[in-house]
Order: sequence, then C-alpha cells, then structure tokens
Amino acid sequence: MAKTTRQQYDNTSIVSLKGEERVRKRPAVIFGSDDLEGCKHAVFEILSNAIDEAREGHGDTIIVTRYEDLSVEIEDFGRGCPVDYNEKEKRYNWELVFCELYAGGKYGENGENYEYSLGLNGLGSCSTQYASEFFDATIRRDGFRYDLHFEKGRNKGGLKKEPTDRKKTGSCFRWRPDRQVFTDINIPVEYYRDVLRRQAVVNKGITFRFRYQVGSKFETEEYLYENGIQQHLEELVGDDAFTMPAYWEAERRGRDAENRPEMKLKITSAFCFSKKVNHVEYYHNSSWLEYGGSPDRAVRSAFVAAFDKFLKDNNKYTKNESKIIYQDIQDSLVLITNCFSTIGCFENQTKKSVNSKFTQEAMTNFFKEKLQVWFIENKQEADRAAEQILINKRARESAEKTRSNIKKNLVAKVDIANRVQKFVDCRSKDASVRELYIVEGDSALGSVKQSRNAEFQGIMPVRGKILNCLKADYNKIFASPIITDLMKVLGCGVEIEGKKAKELSSFDIEALRWNKVIICTDADVDGFQIRTLILTMLYRLCPTLIRDGYVYIAESPLFEINYKDGGQELTQFAYNELEKARILKEIEGKKYTIQRSKGLGENEPEMMAMTTMNPETRRLIKVMPEDAERTAYYFDILLGDSLNERKNFIAENGAKYLELADIS
Repeated sequence: MAKTTRQQYDNTSIVSLKGEERVRKRPAVIFGSDDLEGCKHAVFEILSNAIDEAREGHGDTIIVTRYEDLSVEIEDFGRGCPVDYNEKEKRYNWELVFCELYAGGKYGENGENYEYSLGLNGLGSCSTQYASEFFDATIRRDGFRYDLHFEKGRNKGGLKKEPTDRKKTGSCFRWRPDRQVFTDINIPVEYYRDVLRRQAVVNKGITFRFRYQVGSKFETEEYLYENGIQQHLEELVGDDAFTMPAYWEAERRGRDAENRPEMKLKITSAFCFSKKVNHVEYYHNSSWLEYGGSPDRAVRSAFVAAFDKFLKDNNKYTKNESKIIYQDIQDSLVLITNCFSTIGCFENQTKKSVNSKFTQEAMTNFFKEKLQVWFIENKQEADRAAEQILINKRARESAEKTRSNIKKNLVAKVDIANRVQKFVDCRSKDASVRELYIVEGDSALGSVKQSRNAEFQGIMPVRGKILNCLKADYNKIFASPIITDLMKVLGCGVEIEGKKAKELSSFDIEALRWNKVIICTDADVDGFQIRTLILTMLYRLCPTLIRDGYVYIAESPLFEINYKDGGQELTQFAYNELEKARILKEIEGKKYTIQRSKGLGENEPEMMAMTTMNPETRRLIKVMPEDAERTAYYFDILLGDSLNERKNFIAENGAKYLELADIS
C-alpha cells in the first residue's frame, strides 16, 4: 500500500497569525468557545468596560439594546474611550483599543484610571471587534464626536471627527457577531436579563436599561438595586428567613506570593438562614463566578470551621457524633459575596472563576472573624441556625445510609444466605441461556413452576399491582420490597439520572443474570395493567434492558378449543377472537368445545408448557420501543389518574400487541 504523502515540517512551517486572524481563527482562546457561550462572552467584554466607567463615578446608566437582526448595542455615559492621536505611542488610540490585543487604559503602574476594574487585560474591545461582521463605535469626549466603522476586523474609512452634538460624554458601540466566527449568534433575551440583573445587584446605584426590538417597537426593562446585595438577599428569601439578614464588609491587603505586587481586596457579603431557600452567589469585580474558585473554597472552609466550633462549645453534638460538612450548612444558607481587587486574579479571560491564594486566605479569615462576632451578638439566631444545620446533617446521614443499603441490596448476589422470597432459580449458571419469567401472583407461580424447564428457566412472582414507577420518586420506589427484590434477582443494578440518585447509578449490563426477561401475566385487562406496570418499572430503572432487547412478553392463549378429527382428540389454542374464528372455520362441521382461559394459575401444566414455556412452540413479543419519549407517553396514558380511561384504552388496544408476535 502506498504511503500518504505528508506536508514537510521544516523551518517554513511556523506561521504567525496577524491582525484579526488572531481572534477569528481561534476565537475559543479569548472567548472560551466558538459557540453561543463564546458569543455571549463577547457581549460581556464590552459591557464590562461600561461597568468599569460607571463604577468609577462616570455616569450612572448603561443601555443595552438587542436588535432583531441580532446586532447588539451598548451605550454608557462615562468619559468616552480615547481614540485620537497618542503622542506617547505615536499611533491613534483607536488602533490600540480596537486593533491591538493587550492594549488599553488599565496598565498604569498605580492604576490611576480604575481602582477596581472588571476589564483588565486589554483584550475585550479588540477581540469583540475582530469577531464581528461589523462594528461601529461612536465616542463623545473633549467636545468632539468620533466615529469608526469596522467590517470583519478591518477598519473602513478611518476616524471621523466633528464637534459633538451633545454635552454628555460617553461611548456607544453597535456590532453584529460574525457567523463565520461563532457557530451561533442568536443570544436569547433571557441571557441579557440575567446578566443585567446580576450586574445591577453588585453595582448598586447603577441603572441597567435593557431594550429589545420586537417588530418596529422596542420593549424596555430596567434593573436598579439601590442597596445592592442586601436588597437582593431580601428579594431571594422574602419572609422565609429564620435569621435576620447580616451585611458585612472589610478591606484586606496582601500578596499571592512574595514576588507579586500588593493587592487591595474589598470584601462585601450578605447572608441569612432559611428553611425554604438555599442559594449562594459569588462575584469578583462584579463578574459572576459561575465556577466559584477561591471565594467558594473560603466560604466552605470558614463556615464549617466556625459552626463546628460553635456546636462543640455549646455541647450541641450528641456523644460520638460525626462533625458537620458544608452541605449541611448550604442546605439552609442564603449568601451573596462580591469582592473587588486591584489586581486581577481570574483563572482566564472568561472570568468565571478566581484563583488567588491571598483572596482565599483573606476571605476565610474574614468569614471566621465575622461569624465569631455574630455568634456572640446574635446568640438566639446562632442557636437556631446551628440546630437547623444539625437537622440537615442527620437527615443527610440517614438518607446516605438508606441509599447505601439499597445499593448493596440491588447488586447483592442471590444465594442461600440472601434469598428472595418465593424466587425460583434455575440450575444453569450460564447467563447466555438463562430465562427469567416474571409472573403474576402465587397461583401463576405454581403452574409455571410445574411446566418450566428447570435447567434454564427461573421464576419471580410479583404480588398484586406494583407501584407506578413513572410518577413516583426514588425514595418511594426503593421502599417497595417487590421492586428491590426483582432488581436483586436481575442482578444488573439500576441506571438513574439526577444528582440525588447518583450513588445508586451502578448499572452494569455485564452483571445481568439472564438472557431473556419474560413478563407473563393473565390475558385480561388486569393482566395488561400489571404487565404495563412491570414494563414501566424496567423502563424507569433499567431502560437499557428494553433498548437492547432483553425484555419479552409471553402471550398466553385466551381460548382452548378441543375437537375430534378421525377419531383423534385434538386441541388448538387461540390467542384472540380472530384466531378463534379462524380455527372454528377450519373445523367447521366437527364437534368441539371451547374453554376460555380464566388465568395462568388455572392452566394445566401441559398446556402452559406448550403455549407459554416451550421455546419451540411459545409466542414471545420482544419489547423494543421506537423511542423513550413515545414509550413514556403511552405509559402515562396507561398509568394516569383515571381508572376507567385506562381500562378502556387497554381493552381497546391491548390485542394490538399480538401483531408483533413471533416464535422465539
């Protein structure tokens, strides 16, 4: 086979991206991704600069507009971005701000322009401009209006300068993110609402006005929190707090390392405890820390240490009781923190996490100190909080013990020391041939047991109608011994979605002890209902068994037709009315008797072996739902609150399953 010719890798292979290509070809480096999330971050970059101006006291209103063509406009009333000629740099400032990465007004040695700044790296304006289909800037300052127009990262027409038409200074930018850079630019209205509300919370006194175009009109909303995080905390808890909201603030100075410059850190925090609400938000330089980082680690450490000491000092732990963990506190905690630092300590340009040794240590000590004072000055409230934390702790431990026991029970090996009541195993240990019959009640157990092949067919009876697993929560499901016994017999564990059931997600198809799981119920309305309940349980707890074709339905006949032909006693079985009519037509003229099945428990073993158990003659339906949503839809109909509706639906549609019948 000829080798594929590869491009030579030599000294000419190294390429330097220039100009707009630095962002347009690798947007994820700056924005975190090249999808909608990256596009959102580009908006936040421009918004950050407007916030920095307003927070320094230059303007108190920021206007954000979302147009129907998906372009965005952000206007502030600050000092206006300098864009004229820069004698020091021997270039126009607009070239530095909009066309040069790592250039801006926040690199001064003393930070004279911005004490606490969200935009720090000189990347935002330039990278957003580079990533736009078009980008228009209008700047008003020094008595002039400056206009710039860019297309796909390149300036068109240079800088236009004329006397300003208004007294107010400020910057206004309108741009449309480029679909050649981002896979999606349709930023939803809810994103703007969420971001602007959060920024109003941590920038008290600043009005954030949001306009979004609907047809030829603009809908307008405003966000303003005069009291910042205090007001937001009260908004979150309403009347559901059982401790009064506390508001703390302080300043700390320090360094991340000896060779790093000194950082000034301003910490503000508000918290209370509630039995109905638990909510924690972290901000740094007003950026919401979606991933937390140092502030989150500080809160966890400080609150656990402080409350653990309070519980010990006040003898609230019982003898030999384990100490609390943060989850026990968080379950009732409502807390908002916002820090500002003079030196940036974000983990990366997307500003979703902070990583700073000094920030973490300073905040940990801040919360420990404040909590110690709070315990003394608010003893009754501290007692209430501590008691609720202990309630949360003991409830958690009880739930963990229950989950642990359930998990062990679901995957435990079934043997003489760990028997499941009335389960009948088969002799073979080869899972590739073993078949499990799930039967309806003790009477069916008897007839199936007598007619089975004990070498490879096992039996598991279910007593009555099992729980409707489609709507029940997991605690209720696993409180049912019928369900836990059946899952133990299956041996493969359960596959459950959601955080609460994480510890139970131990499904292993390789541990399944059976090649076929066969549901065997009476051929009447009640039998159909029990069959559906069992299918629902399997669909909810181990849907892979259905998807991969391990689950079957055993069809038992409705009619036994006996007749004589040439002196011989013959028997045929009909599984529905159509088959009965066909058989009667075939034996027309002969004497016959028809016996309707009254249930599996009343069938003769010979009949059960021939019609339901023998692989050569039985009828099995392999359960293979077209998709999970459709299955859930029909299960919901069958398991709804209306008993009559359910019975009518089953009676009318149950026979349709026979169209899927196949000899297996």
